[in-house]
Amino acid sequence: MSRNYLEQDATQMRRSDRAVTDETWIKTFLGRAAVGALATLHADQPFVNTNLFVYDEGSNSIFLHTARVGRTRANIEAHDRACFTIMEMGRLLPADEALEFSVEYAGVTVFGRIEIVDDEAEASAALQMLLDKYAPQLAAGIDYRPPVAEELRRTTVFRLNIESWSGKKKEAAPDFPGAFFFDETSMLRSNMG
Repeated sequence: MSRNYLEQDATQMRRSDRAVTDETWIKTFLGRAAVGALATLHADQPFVNTNLFVYDEGSNSIFLHTARVGRTRANIEAHDRACFTIMEMGRLLPADEALEFSVEYAGVTVFGRIEIVDDEAEASAALQMLLDKYAPQLAAGIDYRPPVAEELRRTTVFRLNIESWSGKKKEAAPDFPGAFFFDETSMLRSNMG
């Protein structure tokens, strides 16, 4: 008999054998992932926006920022429910039958309420956490001037307060026959040889 997924908790998975419940693993993955996708809602239309982000374990939240005005901010002002997801793709796993082809992966999805950070000190600290994550080799006050009040007024910092999350991964044996990595060719000129 089929399960009614609409009556299940959002973090419950169909394939429980791939669920990751180790919170240390989830936190580590949130700490190291480069890009995530934020899902918001406008009326009955979902929107997904990819973002740089930083996970703050102390507040158990995700900070990100966008322009001062725009779709993301408008959606959040209307609906504070959001989810955020990150993923990493491993090797492709060929099989004798097309339906059995698969892929290694790891992912985390976070559910919670998102809000605009109005406090200037908290917004500045969140932006500094982002800078520290993506440019750890550079030091504020030495290699660049930290954000100032005028710059904070030109951006919106969001805090996604995590209420629940789910982790999922699939890994095959290192010697899986025929396993290979997808040939990712960058669409950015700066990454083309």
